[in-house]
Amino acid sequence: MTADLRELSQRDWDRWYGTLERAFGGLHEAPEERELWDDLTEYDRSLGLWDGEECVGTAGAFSFRMTVPGGALVDAAGVTMVSVAATHRRRGLLTSMMRRQLDDLRERGEALAVLTASEPAIYGRFGYGAATWLFNVSIDTARVRLTVPAGTDEVRLRYAVPAEAAAACEAVYARVVPGRPGMLARQPGWERLPLLDPERDRDGASPLQCVLAERGGEVVGYAYFAVTSGWEVQGPKGVVRVRAVEALDPAAHAALWRFLCDIDLTSRVESLNVPVDDPLLHLVSDVRRCGLVMRDSLHVRPVEVGAALEARTYRAPVDVVLDVTDAFCPWNEGRWRLTGDPKGASCKRADDDAPADLALSVREVGSAYLGGVSLAELARAGRVRELRPGALAEASLAFGSEVAPWLPHGF
Repeated sequence: MTADLRELSQRDWDRWYGTLERAFGGLHEAPEERELWDDLTEYDRSLGLWDGEECVGTAGAFSFRMTVPGGALVDAAGVTMVSVAATHRRRGLLTSMMRRQLDDLRERGEALAVLTASEPAIYGRFGYGAATWLFNVSIDTARVRLTVPAGTDEVRLRYAVPAEAAAACEAVYARVVPGRPGMLARQPGWERLPLLDPERDRDGASPLQCVLAERGGEVVGYAYFAVTSGWEVQGPKGVVRVRAVEALDPAAHAALWRFLCDIDLTSRVESLNVPVDDPLLHLVSDVRRCGLVMRDSLHVRPVEVGAALEARTYRAPVDVVLDVTDAFCPWNEGRWRLTGDPKGASCKRADDDAPADLALSVREVGSAYLGGVSLAELARAGRVRELRPGALAEASLAFGSEVAPWLPHGF
């Protein structure tokens, strides 16, 4: 079909966003949530597909700064709000939006695109690879105890009004961001996201609560959470629903999790987003009773392979020629020579006669980019081919990260 693909105008936002809501089940979000996303929408980065006066497709992007291995903050387009009306499926509309969007990102000079996938099977064909993972946790606090490090008892905890404590919490968050690949520096306006707490979406839980961790009068950590009350014949069975925990040191981190696991009249602590290497997993007495469920989180797509690979550093010296395939963005096709170490990197087009060391698609480059997925494991899945003996071990070690990459919140 012929559809009009055009940049979103502010007057069309309600219809555009309504199309997105319908695609995700048809339930309208709370007014304060819609207001936040309206305010955060970047109109010049948002696309709508129109069949006459009807909006039948949506796609947008946010201007993010994301931590990459080595600690640098790199521009990354946060692809979001993607939908196609069920009445207009299988007509190439999603492909047309992805095509336009990636072309636009290239024109803007952005080397990376990232997204969270409602259905992971959708985005691999556009070159996105799963790059970060997370744990859902559900801790049975009647049976699990925490062993905390020295100094934990020196951390002072106090309740705070979330809105009044927001500046102190954001200062902690900003200090944590450079230390973990995949984290997003919060741009103006995004500090409102952790405080979003529509009453209709609480599902019986309390309003958002905040506890600050302090040492020597300085805020060194915080937790956002809510509590759901519950009772049974044997006694209380309340649930602590953790929204975020950030801390500047092990003692503050342990103090916050110990507090959350000791709240009166509760028997379970749940969080839907914990890093796969979170210290919590080594504090609990019985990890089997923490209900760990692992799932994919951030998907990464190099828009410009050379610029993307130059933007990060490498855990060990590396000098390899990558033979990259990229059917959707053919400007990335071909051989790239990557040289790098912990101090920096260069990634340029290789000479035509340079033999390739590894062969892979841009999707595998994206999966390995943040250091949480190894090239070696992708090779065992048949998705990376070693063409020079030893090249796989060299590159896999170099691409790795000492800290697991992690996305702290959705978008």
